[in-house]
Amino acid sequence: MSGYAGGELARLLLKHPRFQSAAPVFFGREDAAEAVPLASLHPHLKGSGTGALQVEPFCWETLAARGIEFLFLATPHEQSRAWVPQALARGMRVVDLSGAWRLREEANRAVYRFEDPDAEEAARIQSEAVYGMPELHRAQIAQARLVANPGCYATSIVLALKPLIAAGVVDLSRGIVADSKSGVSGAGKAPTANTHFMHAADNLSAYGLYGHRHFGELLEQLNVGRGEITFTPHLLPIPRGILSTVYVHFSQLETKDSIDACLREFYADSPLVRLYPSPDLPQIQYSVRTCYCDIGFHLAPDRRRCTLIACLDNLLKGAAGQAVQNMNAMCGWPETEGLL
Repeated sequence: MSGYAGGELARLLLKHPRFQSAAPVFFGREDAAEAVPLASLHPHLKGSGTGALQVEPFCWETLAARGIEFLFLATPHEQSRAWVPQALARGMRVVDLSGAWRLREEANRAVYRFEDPDAEEAARIQSEAVYGMPELHRAQIAQARLVANPGCYATSIVLALKPLIAAGVVDLSRGIVADSKSGVSGAGKAPTANTHFMHAADNLSAYGLYGHRHFGELLEQLNVGRGEITFTPHLLPIPRGILSTVYVHFSQLETKDSIDACLREFYADSPLVRLYPSPDLPQIQYSVRTCYCDIGFHLAPDRRRCTLIACLDNLLKGAAGQAVQNMNAMCGWPETEGLL
């Protein structure tokens, strides 16, 4: 609850029209000594009706006493892996913002090095977890008990590529390159040497080459092989926002209109994807602090190559905003409620 995504989730829930008569309940670390004011953890929420709201030590008995039926987990991966089975056993529905339940394939999930005390139960829960990208899995999310919120990089790349790959127009044998850049908040709130001001300011650095945790999400959601896509993330010296530049080759000659039609047909019922008419391209400054993913493209003169640009706010459409979007879908509410 104390992280950047947790703070944004609290902000969105507090202004959500469905929670105006009864505020959400907020919990922190299980080993916390006592409750603390929500506004002391997230001062930007002061004056938002948070005066009496507390972040309480996490306790299953307290959740039961409060009648909690829906649980967001903005916790470390290992914590979510341990808590989700207990939440489901208590009849709760869960949206998990960590990477604990995103990956179905064991080979992809190995990057997290999970050690499940009950491997059989974990496998059963993993099999029912729904990848929480409404633009791809809206119907399954509506019925799910457990929704695994996607990673921020993966959201930008998958949303840019999925319509074209699904249409069969991408020549996978030529390889896809996804070059992504994120603000420092994407690395989380805990300070590290690489996110220290003296390292990040006036700098641009690549990291996680051929081993980033979001790579498995690309493989599974795009249904491509490891050798068919290259993903390189970079750290931008800005607080928040992602810009992904994705390079593809087509199997045959395409036109600007055919690509535009493919994207628009795929996202016709997806109000949180904004499509830019070519040659206009998204920029981080237009999507930051919104719950939109902005997508644009430019077709090469040879009509065989295309560059796609996707921008989003890594803390909103890449985390808390998408989590609330998933909650809305699970509860049968309008998908954009509380987000625009």
